[in-house]
Amino acid sequence: MSSPHDVVITGIGLVSSLGEGPDAHWQKLIQPGATPVLETARFTPYTVHPLREIDWNLQIPKRGDQRQMETWQRLGTYAAGLALDDAGIKGNDQLCASMDMVVAAGGGERDETVDAAILAASENRNDRDVLLNEKLTTELRPTLFLAQLSNLLAGNISIVHKVTGSSRTFMGEEGAGVAAVETAAARIRSGQSTHILVGGAFQTEHSDMLLGYELAGYLHRGPWKPVWQRQGAEGGGVVTGSGGAFLVLEQREQAMSRGRKIYAELGPIISGRARRRRGKLDAGIADLLKQAALPHGPLLALSGASGAHAATKAEKAALDANPSISARGFSTLTGHLKEAQFPFAVALAALAVQRKAAYPVFDAAAEKPFDGKPETVLATAIGYHQFEGMALVNAA
Repeated sequence: MSSPHDVVITGIGLVSSLGEGPDAHWQKLIQPGATPVLETARFTPYTVHPLREIDWNLQIPKRGDQRQMETWQRLGTYAAGLALDDAGIKGNDQLCASMDMVVAAGGGERDETVDAAILAASENRNDRDVLLNEKLTTELRPTLFLAQLSNLLAGNISIVHKVTGSSRTFMGEEGAGVAAVETAAARIRSGQSTHILVGGAFQTEHSDMLLGYELAGYLHRGPWKPVWQRQGAEGGGVVTGSGGAFLVLEQREQAMSRGRKIYAELGPIISGRARRRRGKLDAGIADLLKQAALPHGPLLALSGASGAHAATKAEKAALDANPSISARGFSTLTGHLKEAQFPFAVALAALAVQRKAAYPVFDAAAEKPFDGKPETVLATAIGYHQFEGMALVNAA
């Protein structure tokens, strides 16, 4: 039964190593045996999925706006613009002014040159506090700090695209993406919002971004492998990617009144935070699957599995335990997108439902085919470190 407060997806903005926009991603991902775009030399021994050349002017016309953003913010602002265009909202002052926003963001990119200079100077000086003050006052531009603030992604989207309703930002890797989508959907279901822009972005081509993963031993080393096949390989299993994913979520009633095409309806969103150190992750994922009230019959699942050994092994076991589920680990082709991982999974699920077609296997050795038209698709994000989330995406 549909209701006027159903949450529907009317706009999708995607950017990754595969290209930009929902159509480009669909065309790439439905090619049997699609191959990833990899950068193996720049950060050796680590592999990343790099961004392609992007003409930022297409979504961020003012050079001044571009200059004061770091790449991760440009990426998010660009993907947000694609989603607004797709939903027919960009340039509509009334709809933009009443539109709320929920963003998943990490910390900004550090100035590596300044970091290196401070470390070099500290090798032959003992007055470290004086040294730090000297460098802070002479090396760092005030605008740099603005480019580091997590909530400045939402701020830049407001400035560039005139989205000026309420705004909130979540931090915390995949968990931030899950919480952002969950909160946005809850606001629409309760009638607090009629339309919301929700998503995140991650730029991995920056040594300090990789350092965050590697300090905890999460990065895969050596030759690249598909996401399900990294168990037992050197390193921690995660191969990262640069990208962004934004969705326009709307009340069904409003979308219908605007005459907009609807990609899909967003069903229940479930999240959890298993006590992993106590070995509770397997049970936690099984519990989420139970709460999701999965439909009967074959089910396509867009898995945000990162490759991180413990998390990916637990998710694979939980999905394999249900013979109806055919999983697709999209990180094989995009890399792990951190805050953008869950919005990306939901977007790919919505495309499959709207196009009435399943994705072929991304890894023939570990995934099984799916026959028929997917009416409901499961999207998952089991955090590489913590936090778990799932959503059901249904035909509109």
